[in-house]
Amino acid sequence: MSDVRVPILMYHAVATDPNEATRALSVTPEAFAEQLTVLADRGFTPVTTAELAACWRSGRALPGRPVLITFDDGYEGVHRHALPALAKHGFPATLFVSTGWLRGPYDTGGGLDTMLDWDQVRELAAAGVEIGGHSHSHPQLDQVSDATLRFELIHCKEIISDQLGPVPASFAYPYGYSSRRVRQAVRETGWAQALAVGNGLARRAQGPYALRRVTVRRSTDAEEFERLIEGRALARSFAGDRALTKGYAVLRRARQARRLVVRSAG
Repeated sequence: MSDVRVPILMYHAVATDPNEATRALSVTPEAFAEQLTVLADRGFTPVTTAELAACWRSGRALPGRPVLITFDDGYEGVHRHALPALAKHGFPATLFVSTGWLRGPYDTGGGLDTMLDWDQVRELAAAGVEIGGHSHSHPQLDQVSDATLRFELIHCKEIISDQLGPVPASFAYPYGYSSRRVRQAVRETGWAQALAVGNGLARRAQGPYALRRVTVRRSTDAEEFERLIEGRALARSFAGDRALTKGYAVLRRARQARRLVVRSAG
């Protein structure tokens, strides 16, 4: 049970002609449909984030060959293109929304492309898509103050609950970044589990607030997708990502240290 490794697929936009801001992390509707067919043909059983966490928390057995299909941000193509493909196979999924990016009363104008509106989010929820949180304005949570961090977590949760009814339980860190302080705040503000990135398979030992995902992007061809879901050669597939992440982590730590110095001096 504890050794089960689960692929959690991270998607963003599903679009034929995305803009430049979202192109690299988008997939075409045709590619998405083909990827779902591969999952079905290989005998995978999609579950939601809440279902996976509940099984690992309670010790219940997972279904055979579990996989998670997740979407970040809240792009309109998830409703237009992904939902029909999911419905064709009867697959559940999880959508993590940045509430300030969605079209409607809370829109801050920060969305990177055409975003979902709340009626579309409700239709997704009614079709079996778990709606989780992805903060309100999509900041790097480990770089903001304690007050801003709590606002981002609580405001996001309150808006989703107000619009949909149920209180959301699952969270995904914007940009995949977290820290001990961020994970503690996520737990303290009532989120039951949270997903990072890490480009590795999820395991129970990672804990409910640092579950890893693998990135599916426009450049992911059929051969690479099969490697991702089988957990093969992940280090090779994401070698460039890891090098960039390592370098950026050094830069981010330096920025954080400078802020602490300035704060203490003031």
